[in-house]
Amino acid sequence: MGQAEELLLARLNSAQLRYNDLGDMLARPELATDHLRLQEIAQERASLENIVKLLHRYNKVLEQKHDAQTLLHDEEDEEIRSLAREDLDELDTLKLHLEQELRLEILPKDPNDSRDVIIEVRAGTGGDEAALFASELGRLYTRYAERNRWSPRVLSLSETGLGGIKELILEIRGQGAYSKLKFESGVHRVQRVPVTETGGRIHTSTATVAVLPEAEEVDIQIRPEELRIDTFRAGGHGGQNVQKLETAIRVVHIPTGLTVVCQDERSQIQNRLKAMTVLRTRLYDLQQREQEKNIAEQRRAQVGTGDRSEKVRTYNFPQNRVTDHRVGLTAHSLTEVMEGDIDRFVNALETAEQARKLEEAIATSKD
Repeated sequence: MGQAEELLLARLNSAQLRYNDLGDMLARPELATDHLRLQEIAQERASLENIVKLLHRYNKVLEQKHDAQTLLHDEEDEEIRSLAREDLDELDTLKLHLEQELRLEILPKDPNDSRDVIIEVRAGTGGDEAALFASELGRLYTRYAERNRWSPRVLSLSETGLGGIKELILEIRGQGAYSKLKFESGVHRVQRVPVTETGGRIHTSTATVAVLPEAEEVDIQIRPEELRIDTFRAGGHGGQNVQKLETAIRVVHIPTGLTVVCQDERSQIQNRLKAMTVLRTRLYDLQQREQEKNIAEQRRAQVGTGDRSEKVRTYNFPQNRVTDHRVGLTAHSLTEVMEGDIDRFVNALETAEQARKLEEAIATSKD
């Protein structure tokens, strides 16, 4: 038995024992009045239920395999032996499938996977062309959200004169949004002939994408004295004021220096609510990255989603090509990708992440 199989078996047995223990705990009379503890135990047991069901199916398959192998070796009737061989082939396939499902179930879960997300898209190097590409990326993620029946909402938008954007802050609400979109963080590079290029030369420009799990009020406590809040008139292109009332909000978190500006709503209250949502999310991300940094130092290995400064994906328009450099995946379907069809890349990145976690789990089990 290999290391991966030994680790799988050990964790499955541990999960089964824990599931049984939690069942015994739920039956204790003293828990009837401790509703919070009762809820915690019930939720933990529910989180193990799928593993237990898969393990039950897996053990049933092993029993069926044993019976088929017995028939194959002991039965003299060739027709029955032939049927036993067919059953073994099917059972071997089912066994491998269940083993893969079980491996995925026991991998450490990202606690943020179920959260909504804040996506921040900013123009990088390349001037107007970078701003146009940033705008197209914002549209890509909006389309992807709609394909998954999630709810996208613009929290903040800073536009340029040619239809591009300096910065877009987009909130996406939906089950599993962060689990899918977290791999989009990084520098996205575009190669094409800009609309402003008269010589037909291909230019390379970039836009940066940050995907943050949206923080809830219980995650980050912000004291009023830590904030400086300024109001001003919302501005349009070129800096002109488009409203007579001071509805725009600038929130500065004094301890960290983080600044958020929101001016898209006509109500000062709505702009303030949006700004606080973005600020909490950025503070939560800062806290998470600090924790990851500490873990990395202790283990002498990087933990987390990786360095956001490296180029993660290239969009080559002349060749209708999109390449994700992290998994070496290339697809000649750029038009579809720009319409939000990025499932192929998301799935490949998820698979790579699962493999990495499995390797880490095996390495940890050796220590």
